[in-house]
Amino acid sequence: MEDGISSFWGPVTSIDWCEKNYVHSSYIAEFFNTVSNIPGILLALIGLVNALRQRFEKRFSVLHISNMILAIGSMLYHATLQHVTHQGDETPRVWEMLLYIYILHSPDWHYQSTMPTFLFLYGAAFAILHSLVRFGIGFKIHYAILCLLCIPRMYKYYIHTEDVAAKRLAKLYVATISLGSLCWLFDRLLCKNITQWYINPQGHALWHVLLGFNSYFANTFLMFCRAKQLGWNPKVVCFLGVLPYVKIQKPKTQ
Repeated sequence: MEDGISSFWGPVTSIDWCEKNYVHSSYIAEFFNTVSNIPGILLALIGLVNALRQRFEKRFSVLHISNMILAIGSMLYHATLQHVTHQGDETPRVWEMLLYIYILHSPDWHYQSTMPTFLFLYGAAFAILHSLVRFGIGFKIHYAILCLLCIPRMYKYYIHTEDVAAKRLAKLYVATISLGSLCWLFDRLLCKNITQWYINPQGHALWHVLLGFNSYFANTFLMFCRAKQLGWNPKVVCFLGVLPYVKIQKPKTQ
């Protein structure tokens, strides 16, 4: 089918990306942009199992679950291209960034109940406002600001980390978000040219895959740093020699 033609979900009511709609299924508007979220779900599930198995703080379990929710929301959005599912994709992204801000700053926060209360109210207020107003470029600017608020603290953790393997996680985090952002921009800005190519490189789908790895590397690095703060003797090991994760050894008193 050609782009914009109604199918199972009806006419497109949200942003339409640079992939022909309903080519592979009448139930999936953008096939590659939908299935490309699966690696992010699997990686978040692996992170969640590791956090639960080694009894990390609950905040990390919530973080991995939020990654899964975000990926599922993205799948629903790209499968339907409806305004309501678009909101279901964007709102969890803001909640996730607020959770990252909490995890990054909470160890040095003197008023422990104030910060989570403020972030919760902020997230709830945004969700209500976002359900009533289409932000468009405003959402992207707001999301970028939240991301920028995390960078100074991430850099602080990086420069105070001596473990080579942990530093490599931080470098992989930067590499995946940088490459993923280029894929996103390439797909968005050059779409008219891409549609004339024989093969669509699916830049937005690549963005999803890289973002899944980016979130996993970020979460793993933060788990290492937090375990170090708590004296849990963390080290980065690789599952099957490929996928890094944090292994800890808590003192017997814990």
